[in-house]
Parts: sequence; C-alpha cells; structure tokens
Amino acid sequence: MPKEGLRIDILGTSFTIRADEDPLYLNALLAKYQTTVDSVQKNTGLTDPLKTAIVAGIMLCDELEKQQRKINSSSLQVKQDSKELEQLLLDIITRIDSSLKQNDES
Repeated sequence: MPKEGLRIDILGTSFTIRADEDPLYLNALLAKYQTTVDSVQKNTGLTDPLKTAIVAGIMLCDELEKQQRKINSSSLQVKQDSKELEQLLLDIITRIDSSLKQNDES
C-alpha cells in the first residue's frame, strides 16, 4: 500500500505525515487524539500545547493499559475455564469407558 499523507492541525501546529495505512484509519486515530486533547483542555484548563499533548498521551496510554489488562484477565479466565472443561470431559470419557467395560463383561 502506498504511503498516504495525513494533514495534522492540532494544538497550534500543522504538519503532514505519511504512513502505510488506510487514510480512514489514520483519520480515525487523529479524531480520537483530537477528542482526547479537547477533553484534557476542558477538564484541566490547560492551555500550554506541550503540557496538553503530554497529558493527552498519558490518558491514551492509560486507556490502552486498562484495555490490555482486561484482555489479559479475560485470557486467563478462558484458560481456567478451558482446563475445567477439559477435566469435565475427561471425567465423562472415563465414565463412558467404565460403563462400556461393564457392558462387555456382562
């Protein structure tokens, strides 16, 4: 995929970046960041662009970390559930084998 240009106008600065990504995806990322910046400015009263950018970056990292922890927690639960299911299935197989052996002996 050819590199697409994305014009960024945020926090008083403008520039263009190029990336090997879908322009819709890049615009969605920029919109997410702009929303976060707007939230930081509204909730903190910060006007300094550098401080605003830093706080917005920390907020996005926090969001990412929380999502990653949720995924890891879910993954651990799935592994635990899988082990329990495996044990139940092994118990059922053992009972079926035992029942079949009893029928063969009769």
